Amino acid sequence: MVILTGKSLTLEEIKRVVWYKEKVKIHPATIAKIEQNRQTVEKMIEEQKIMYGINTGFGKLSDVMIDDMDLDELQLNLIRSHACGVGEIFSEKISRTMLLLRANALSQGYSGIRPIIVQQLVNLINKSIHPVIPQQGSLGASGDLAPLSHLALVLIGEGEVFYQGQRIPTSRAFVKAGITPIKLKAKEGLALINGTQAMTAVGVNAYLEMEKLLFQSELIACMTIEGLRGIIDAFDPDLHRVRGHQEQIQVAMRMNTYLSNSSLITKQGELRIQDAYSLRCIPQVLGAAWQAILHVKEKLLIEINAVTDNPLIFSKESKVISGGNFHGEIIALAMDYMKLGIAETANIAERRIERLVNPQLNDLPAFLSPQPGLQSGAMIMQYSAASLVSENKVLAHPASVDSIPSSANQEDHVSMGTIAARQALQMVQNTRRVIAIELICAMEAVDYRGTHLMSTATKECYKKARQIVPPITKDRVFSVDIENMQKWLIEEEELQELIQHVTDGVHYS
Repeated sequence: MVILTGKSLTLEEIKRVVWYKEKVKIHPATIAKIEQNRQTVEKMIEEQKIMYGINTGFGKLSDVMIDDMDLDELQLNLIRSHACGVGEIFSEKISRTMLLLRANALSQGYSGIRPIIVQQLVNLINKSIHPVIPQQGSLGASGDLAPLSHLALVLIGEGEVFYQGQRIPTSRAFVKAGITPIKLKAKEGLALINGTQAMTAVGVNAYLEMEKLLFQSELIACMTIEGLRGIIDAFDPDLHRVRGHQEQIQVAMRMNTYLSNSSLITKQGELRIQDAYSLRCIPQVLGAAWQAILHVKEKLLIEINAVTDNPLIFSKESKVISGGNFHGEIIALAMDYMKLGIAETANIAERRIERLVNPQLNDLPAFLSPQPGLQSGAMIMQYSAASLVSENKVLAHPASVDSIPSSANQEDHVSMGTIAARQALQMVQNTRRVIAIELICAMEAVDYRGTHLMSTATKECYKKARQIVPPITKDRVFSVDIENMQKWLIEEEELQELIQHVTDGVHYS
């Protein structure tokens, strides 16, 4: 059970709730704080204080005063009118993450809502009712207005949800699950849709998937090194120690550990003096990728426990402050930075694939084909990898450098952070397919060398991966193999246990 306080949610807890469906509960002290905050709002409404989005219109309409009798309708109109998302639908994982992050942000008790609002979000999580939320339509400032409006619709019994494997109207799911729709009160609609939870939810999932993929990439690269009889000296700890970047040092140490008892690796001068950069510089490149995603991790850990709506109500000080915590620039820049690390992970992996299949660069059968000429073998797998890498290069263009004014120029600078996060997630998925292709090709290469000569770690990876993709004995539809392998890379747990064992056993100086 994950307990929400608004201030202590971790990425590991998000993974448990989102990936493994762990239940969620609101901390009792948090409920009391939310209630106190709500009473402050109601008192200020009674005192006729002017408060943005509570008794005024929104955006450029903030100067329009709203009658007390219309305050509840104002919130309902807000949710319906702002539900303008378009395009493909977010996955259930993303939708579930958005529910969790929104509940956590509102739990801090600065948003002026009733506790029942947070409880309704928790109910949806615990009953696995996930809002249907279109991916496109957010500018990443003024909050993720469009996507969060689709989430808010569900709380009031409108819109659509995924429930028990079906996409159905929310009203139908609520009847099945025994949930009663909520009627929004003053401030509550605005509190639900002002925030960065769409971009942050996508960013969290992109980070978690990329972290797993980077560890896998290191191990798979080691199998490629064995297939190409690479030189182990390039990973000597002294070499990396004198440069000083800890992430680079750690990659090299893990690779040394993976290859520690391999009979397929070589020493300087044994076959050649030095390898190509795609082998020799793996710690330098993947170390830099680790630096990028660990920077993102730092920002995400702050943002998932941040209060990002507007205005905010400070009960102790009896004040309401309109500001810009909903602006997604921090996440936008972080996602754009992570995109570079993702792109480079794929770039260098594709170059290793080329070295595995190109007969001019190795002493293996041309294109790893069982009958070069009659059968093409892995030739076009490299084409697919090159295409994915090229697509990544386009997606890596920073979304955060763009801004288009909205709301009659009242909201005149926006972050495009949700676009950046979506691009990052797509790039992770592209990169996973590149790594899957490298693994397929590396397995063919070590088959030719002799799998009995592999290290303990790479052999274990080989055995597990061979259960997913069999050896290439004749040409077949390799698209199926690539998709099966990339699916295994995201879902497998046994390989992750092997990686964790090696990681835990390496002591960094």
